[in-house]
Amino acid sequence: MKKIENKIMLITYADSMSKDLKELNDILSQHFDGIIGGLHILPFFPSSGDRGFAVINYDIVDPAFGTWDDIDALADKYYMMADFMLNHVSIRSEEFRDYMKNGDASPYKDMFIHWEKFWPNGNPTEEQYNALYRRKATYPYIEFTRDDGKKVHLWNTFFQEQIDIDPYAKATQDYYARNLGILSRHVPLIRFDAFAYASKRPGTSCFFVEPEIWEVLDIGMAPLRQTGTEMLPEIHENYTIQLKMADKGYWVYDFALPMLLLHGLKSGRTNRLIHWLNICPRKQFTTLDTHDGIGVVDVAGLLTEEEIDFVRDDVDDITKEAKQYIKLPSMIKTDGGKFKSYQLGSTYYSALRCNDDAYLIARAVQFFAPGIPQVYYVGLLAGENDIESMKTNPDPRTINRHTFSREELEESIRKPVCQRLYELMRFRNTYDAFNGDIQVGQDDEDGMLTITWTKEDLRTTLRANFKTLTYSITYFDRESGQERTL
Repeated sequence: MKKIENKIMLITYADSMSKDLKELNDILSQHFDGIIGGLHILPFFPSSGDRGFAVINYDIVDPAFGTWDDIDALADKYYMMADFMLNHVSIRSEEFRDYMKNGDASPYKDMFIHWEKFWPNGNPTEEQYNALYRRKATYPYIEFTRDDGKKVHLWNTFFQEQIDIDPYAKATQDYYARNLGILSRHVPLIRFDAFAYASKRPGTSCFFVEPEIWEVLDIGMAPLRQTGTEMLPEIHENYTIQLKMADKGYWVYDFALPMLLLHGLKSGRTNRLIHWLNICPRKQFTTLDTHDGIGVVDVAGLLTEEEIDFVRDDVDDITKEAKQYIKLPSMIKTDGGKFKSYQLGSTYYSALRCNDDAYLIARAVQFFAPGIPQVYYVGLLAGENDIESMKTNPDPRTINRHTFSREELEESIRKPVCQRLYELMRFRNTYDAFNGDIQVGQDDEDGMLTITWTKEDLRTTLRANFKTLTYSITYFDRESGQERTL
């Protein structure tokens, strides 16, 4: 098992650019040697929904994808990350089925959060209900009928197949310990998916509630500390939460960078981006695209509402054909307000109107930004919006989840934009200055961005013009003793 390295990590499903894990290993070795150093395979366990995120159990790899031996073979080549759902389990899990069968006699009964028991008066007041941070318009619970005939209302944040669990219950903590112990034997980094929803207290938003959230993370980290496994908490919300997480010493995601780059490349201005690059955490993983959408809530305060609308309106225009197929857009509701846009549905390449120059600048900035870059498989192949798949799957995230055939993949990697992208990725993975110190230029000329990395005698500089969509990368070549242009 390889430990975490400062090299680009690929995000992919087990079957999105290959039929299974063995073929994925073959494809990565054949086409992407030196281009990626890390690998985040999205949930590869038996699951009942949400493209793998309604995990039934973590004991085995889904047989459709392979076995733990296949995971271990990949983990010997790439530092790997796996997902763990701290907030919920599948309703097809052994624990939930046992509770449905045995009711109050089940050893797992305390794992699940009973709606009426949670609220001091049996139900929330209007004020308490309006304070909830919600992902759907209905009450966040589902009614189930146990085998003994009793109807119960259990907390449900996301989809029908996922049921929330109580991190303070001993049964839940035993569940954490057993399953995190399994994952720790195979990967050095575990992502806590949707962890912020696991902090619930009456009268609050029940989302990233302090101090409960830190207690929940300590509970989840307890098994990982025994093995030295590291953790990346996944949270799509205002950038200030990432700063709080970073202050505690955790890895964080830079989910603000995607929108800031879109704004810069669409407006020709870099001032907002430069400000963020100077204050953002350094112990972080950067993204432009993921299996979810492009985060909007993450940049509130870094961009004005008018600037956010400017980007959103342009992406909405790009994706207008897809809108007719979306039944449930990505929205949130907070503090009694109206539902608002949570993320934008588009591939990153399409969001830039398939402009190769803009896309390469975006990737170059990501690779020069503080942190370890992650590249989603669709972005790795400069993939465009998958409108055709949305006709049969109205989940708005489908637009950015195209499944590539081997023929499509091999055709994509030959595109000039991809060949140039891979050149940038190889350089980012091998030039040691990226393990040194960063300096972000406070450019006087609007539309310019300069980032320099130095380590001992090594030095590399990115100079990008967001108005002309041109850039250059220079670096000191130790062998020749000269400065060269990539």
